[in-house]
Amino acid sequence: MPARILVVVLSLLVALPAAAGEIIGTVRFTDSPPRLPSVPMDADPQCVAKHDAPVAARTLVLGDGGSGAPTMANVFVQVVASAELLSSAPAPPAEPVIVDQVGCLYEPRVVGVRSGQPLVFKNTDGIFHNVHLKPARNPVQNIAMPPFLKEKQTTFAEPELYVPVSCDVHPWMRAFVAVMEHPYFAVTGTDGRFAIDGLPAGSYTLRAWHEKLGTREQQVEVPADGAATADFSVSRSQ
Repeated sequence: MPARILVVVLSLLVALPAAAGEIIGTVRFTDSPPRLPSVPMDADPQCVAKHDAPVAARTLVLGDGGSGAPTMANVFVQVVASAELLSSAPAPPAEPVIVDQVGCLYEPRVVGVRSGQPLVFKNTDGIFHNVHLKPARNPVQNIAMPPFLKEKQTTFAEPELYVPVSCDVHPWMRAFVAVMEHPYFAVTGTDGRFAIDGLPAGSYTLRAWHEKLGTREQQVEVPADGAATADFSVSRSQ
C-alpha cells in the first residue's frame, strides 16, 4: 500500500469515535399497590380549581405494567461512574432541564441535571409559588415566583444527590433534583423504562433510587456496540 494511502487510512481510523453501548431496562413494583391518600390542596382554592377530581399522592406513581407487575415512575437510574469514565464525559449541554409548576404540582417530580447546566423552573399555574431548593453542598435557594414571573433559571456548581425542592406556599409540592458529573443517567416514566447510552464497553454498577423505597444496585456488562438489559424489581420489604 502506498505510504500516502496508508497515512490517510490510519488518520480515518483515529478519527472514528469509539463504539458505544447502552443499558436499557424497566423498573417494576412487585408488592400489592398501596392505597394512596389524596393531595391536600383544600388550603388553596386556586389549586383545587385546576383539577377535576382529587389528585393521588405522587410519592409512588405506578403504571399498569401490562401483563407483568406494575411499572414505576420517578425512579432515578444512574451509572456509578469511575474516575476514568468521568474524565471522558462530555461537557454539560447548554439546553436547560425544565421543571414546571402546573396544577400546584412539580412536573416532572424527579429530574437529573449536569453541574453547570441550566435548570429552569416554570410557572404555568400563574399563581404565587416559591421554589425552595435545599441542597447540602450547593447554596440554598429560595426563589419567589409571583403570577407574572413565568420562569426562573438557576444552576448548581457542585454534583449532589438528591436535592429536595419544595414550595412554602403549598407544602405538598415536592420534587428532587440529582446534580450529576456525567450524562449516564435516566428517569423512568409511568412505563418504568429507562435507557442510558454512550457508554464504553465494560462492567458497571447500575443504581436505581426512589424517594420512598430507597436504592437498589446491580452489575451490568455493556457490550462494545449494543445494548445490555438491566431490570429492577422493587418492593417495600427489600
